[in-house]
Amino acid sequence: MSTQSATLEGPPDLTDHAVVSREEWLAARKALLKKEKELYRERDRLCAQRRELPWVKIDKNYVFEGPEGKVTLSDLFRGRSQLIVYHFMFGPDWKEGCGGCSFLCDHVDSARQHFEHRDVAFAAVSRGLLTEFAPFKARMGWKFPWVSSHGSDFNYDFNVSFTEEQVAKGKAFYNYAPETDTGESHGMSVFYKNEAGEIFHTYSCYARGGEEVLGTFMFMDLTPMGRNEEGTMSWVQLHDQYEEANEEGHA
Repeated sequence: MSTQSATLEGPPDLTDHAVVSREEWLAARKALLKKEKELYRERDRLCAQRRELPWVKIDKNYVFEGPEGKVTLSDLFRGRSQLIVYHFMFGPDWKEGCGGCSFLCDHVDSARQHFEHRDVAFAAVSRGLLTEFAPFKARMGWKFPWVSSHGSDFNYDFNVSFTEEQVAKGKAFYNYAPETDTGESHGMSVFYKNEAGEIFHTYSCYARGGEEVLGTFMFMDLTPMGRNEEGTMSWVQLHDQYEEANEEGHA
């Protein structure tokens, strides 16, 4: 999963950082607060515009492979009217999932225990076989639903997997721009199901769009060193591969 860094490349130099009186700090902080409030209000306006986007009716019958057997896109709603699908990069024959996708999905279960009570369902979808990613899911300790779209058009229709033919004919698009690579990409797609059972595609985001749900980054953005990256997400590992996790025996 790629995402443009919100910080300068490399760790910041804090050696000559300004140190002032409490009164000067308070004045600077209040000035920044005005800008923060402006940003929050602008974000509210943007979210409203997102909700106002027109929808596309889903007429294709997508079928996935889940732990309980064959399931449809409608089944993934699990009795709710709204569904967020995370397009998880785990292709056929892969042994591990994408590190960036795994980083994002580490944030899902804690949020899911709340948003599921507000009429929102979540499912990860990958083109790899269920038998290929199920052991990785167990290793990561995730509980959210994760199904395989192997053999269906789902990944291709939602522009996260691309064939050589699509690329050659200029019919591959990622993040709403031409794509020149085959293989797997990541993103999120949102769906709504009405009382008649009709399903509509309401929104999709790719690339840095997934950053909206990355609480780790939001915490780090509050600190003096920010994201402290040598390269975009270069420090991110599977959560059981950090040195501290290995030393403490964490799974």
